[in-house]
Amino acid sequence: MPSDKKLLGAFGEDAACAYLKRRGYRIVGRNYACRHGEIDIIARNRRYVVFVEVKLRRDDSHGQAAEFVTTAKQRRLIAAAELWLQQNPTGLQPRFDVIEIYAPQGLETKKPEINHLEDAFET
Repeated sequence: MPSDKKLLGAFGEDAACAYLKRRGYRIVGRNYACRHGEIDIIARNRRYVVFVEVKLRRDDSHGQAAEFVTTAKQRRLIAAAELWLQQNPTGLQPRFDVIEIYAPQGLETKKPEINHLEDAFET
């Protein structure tokens, strides 16, 4: 049986995928794992292949969710994305986004607040 943390993580990723689809992105992959780490969502639109880190919190009382994407985490995401790009060549420009999900009632939240931070960190 999955843990509450895993269920909440999947809830956040599902919400982020639905949000991206509504904005014209196509989901290429989820939970891509390699020796460097994991990428939550890989999506694309006409110009970009987007590597998305999803951060879910109940609220921002301990800081914005994106603040928890540390420099070390960014390096792991970049390394994982480079490996993915070697395995999946594309002419699209890579971009790293963070999607913050705020779900005050956890899994019971009907309409989580979603903040999409495009090009969230330097590569």
